[in-house]
Amino acid sequence: MSRSVSITALATIPDIYPGDDLGEILCSCIDQETIVLHDGDVVCIAHKVISKAEGRIVDLTKITPSKDALYYAKKLNKDPRKVEVILQESKRVVRHFRHENQNEGTMICEHRLGFISANAAVDESNVFGAENVIILPRNPDVSAKKLKMVLEKKFNKQIGILITDTFGRPWRVGQVNVAVGISGIPSTLPEKGNYDAYGRKLTVTESAFCDEIAAASGLVIKKAAKTPVVVFKGLNWTSENSKAKDILRLTKEDMFL
Repeated sequence: MSRSVSITALATIPDIYPGDDLGEILCSCIDQETIVLHDGDVVCIAHKVISKAEGRIVDLTKITPSKDALYYAKKLNKDPRKVEVILQESKRVVRHFRHENQNEGTMICEHRLGFISANAAVDESNVFGAENVIILPRNPDVSAKKLKMVLEKKFNKQIGILITDTFGRPWRVGQVNVAVGISGIPSTLPEKGNYDAYGRKLTVTESAFCDEIAAASGLVIKKAAKTPVVVFKGLNWTSENSKAKDILRLTKEDMFL
């Protein structure tokens, strides 16, 4: 196991627009910043640059709210057009609430990809256009795989790709980055059957490897800094055909929903 890990945010990523070749842009920025990729490096990418390149931007002026959207909008003091996009991105609304000191309430939704998050990850931050919102890539795992193939072909190294978004957490204040798309790296590292430092056999330990990396990327990805791509060096992992859904707990096993 490595005793040190380096985390470096790329500083030259330009604004991304629909149709941009993100793989080519990443390769160019890595070269420009003279970063040398090695086998085992992991490139962690905030989903918004991928969503922008894939055209996953919704113009609210073209959205007609449904009856359900109008209902939630009234209760939560939200833009009914944004609520409609949230509902379109969701399998179901898990909870909705508005505290007395909140100007706008929150919808906790199960996204069509299975993630539980606020507003089904529909967001208006860091997107051009006052009437636009941005949504997750249609299939983040496929997006990650495509970028992995481009970077591995260019640099001739085995690397992992993570796509992240920022989620809140039950019972804890604040948000952290989590993995919503994976290619190459394991989603978790099961420790069952191994032993701890005192010789006790581990029976349930399973580290959320992809989310540990994603959360660490937040240390150098800042909302206003335009640093959506982070390179990790020094991680130990064996290539696996993991998917983001591997990190999701089965509904029948969830004690809180």
